[in-house]
Amino acid sequence: MNLADMLTYADIGQLTAIAGRYRCECKQNSKHDLIQSILIMLGSRSFMESHIRECTPEDLRFLNTLLFDERSYFSLEDLLAVARQASFDAPEGKTGGFREMVSRFKSGGWLFSGSSQQTRYLFQVPKDLKERFRETMSAHIKDKVAVSSEPAMYRNEGELLLSDLVMLLRYIKENEPELNQEGAMYRRYQQGVMNALHIPEDLLSKGGWRFGYGRACEHYPPRLALLYDYVRHRRWITEEGFRLRLTATGEAVLADGKCDSLMQIFSFWLKLYKGAVPNLPSLVYWVSISAGNWVSVPSLVDGIGWLIKPFYYDNAASILEQRIIRMMVHLGMLKLGETTAGLTVMMTPWGMEIAVPKHL
Repeated sequence: MNLADMLTYADIGQLTAIAGRYRCECKQNSKHDLIQSILIMLGSRSFMESHIRECTPEDLRFLNTLLFDERSYFSLEDLLAVARQASFDAPEGKTGGFREMVSRFKSGGWLFSGSSQQTRYLFQVPKDLKERFRETMSAHIKDKVAVSSEPAMYRNEGELLLSDLVMLLRYIKENEPELNQEGAMYRRYQQGVMNALHIPEDLLSKGGWRFGYGRACEHYPPRLALLYDYVRHRRWITEEGFRLRLTATGEAVLADGKCDSLMQIFSFWLKLYKGAVPNLPSLVYWVSISAGNWVSVPSLVDGIGWLIKPFYYDNAASILEQRIIRMMVHLGMLKLGETTAGLTVMMTPWGMEIAVPKHL
């Protein structure tokens, strides 16, 4: 439902609170007057711009999460969890006000109780406010991102990830690699895989922390880890008896020479990284909005990094650069180049096509 519909169902207490919040001039005892004055205020172009300008980072992260959530309704517990997640860098002593944050958005006309018996204790966000927030937020983020000159040379991996998926299956079929006690291929086999792939990576060095980005990230570099986790998820490989072999399904896929689509691997990647980067779909979207032309990677960190919660030893910059941008390059969504000013990226047509979540 849109804002006008939700205002109609709202009780006069909430309408009065919203009108008071924005200092609307109207008859406080007239529901019709309250609704009309609120619609005029919240419908003005300047409202959303000033609202985003005046919001704290945690408030914007709260709205950002609600914008990209596929659910139509939220329980109070859902909203408190979103508020808690959005407040990761709030000053000490301020983090306990999660209920106050939810109340503030209710009195601000962002959250309304459901209109039916089944949804009366749930909350929803007006659809048209979501759309206007997304449009204004796009301009807000793009203002911080610097357009770059086109690099003399750039890297576009296209569909090489799909080709290397087949190459990985072929290598496993032909070599049946041995696995160590931790369930990882011995390094000689890992190097053999790298020699077979179109896009090789450096093998991991010993030491360091590695978790949160799929099971295989403990043992293999990011691109290979994604491929390995994917074929394991699809049950195309088996790890029984300290040997890596193809299953009957894996054999059939290899014999056919065709595997799944990049879209399926992209969807899998979003789920795989969800634990470490819960708002990954929104970050992919904001990268796509910002990088329609060549833009510098450091400025992307400035424009989007504040939306990212650090994950253990990964700070916002390393998450955006290494875990998101680099993987979007591997997925064929971004082209990567370098100029005298540093790394620069630009979305591919395929990347632009899939970066927008279907429910938006």
